[in-house]
Amino acid sequence: MAGPSLAAAGEAADGADRARPTAFPWHRALHVGLCLLRLPPVIFWAMTPIEFHAMAGGLSPRSSSLDRAGLAAMMVLFPD
Repeated sequence: MAGPSLAAAGEAADGADRARPTAFPWHRALHVGLCLLRLPPVIFWAMTPIEFHAMAGGLSPRSSSLDRAGLAAMMVLFPD
């Protein structure tokens, strides 16, 4: 019986290097959870990643950036 293939072992079959995963941004997560959201530590550490993502606004739709027409409309509304 043959051993696992290189692809199954996490290496590309053609020998190409795969991108390494980035480290989890703990400093950012702690700042958002404990400082911005003001969660008690016991609640922060009990949350699942999906719950934290939702609390941090990750499930909210992203607003589009201001385009030329939007800027012109704002300049009419606020002519200062």
